Amino acid sequence: MTVGPPPSPELSSRVPEWRSTGTLAALQELLDVAGATPEAVARRAGISTSELHSLRLLSQSPMGPVELARHLGVTSAASSGVVDRLVAHGHAERRPHPADGRRTVVVVTETGRAAVIGWLLPMFQALAALDQSLSEAERAVVERYLTGAVEALRSLL
Repeated sequence: MTVGPPPSPELSSRVPEWRSTGTLAALQELLDVAGATPEAVARRAGISTSELHSLRLLSQSPMGPVELARHLGVTSAASSGVVDRLVAHGHAERRPHPADGRRTVVVVTETGRAAVIGWLLPMFQALAALDQSLSEAERAVVERYLTGAVEALRSLL
């Protein structure tokens, strides 16, 4: 996703306040790196990006394979394959649904949770150090900027 293109005559006429700035360039780089990160992490971990995204989703809340398929934007058959691989790696388990015994839910195992944290630990450490280096006033400005950027991106969804 591009947020920081050089001003073109068409963009300048539609958004006269648009100009290339260091903050927009840094935001563009953040989006580019964030887009490339899941594939790189998954490759190093020996899993697919769908498996990595599934672990992230399942870490937030257990869900059934069909619900997982909706979140991933894949078919239920593809989701079942992802779950099969996660189970084979020991990263997840299928359990009976607590309210409907005919269904199953997929739950991240402690091994899976520890693996994800291990894969992402360098990023968490660097971000924590960066955040701690900010004053409360700086943190408020960064938060306002990032929240606004998220809203700008959400306007496309």
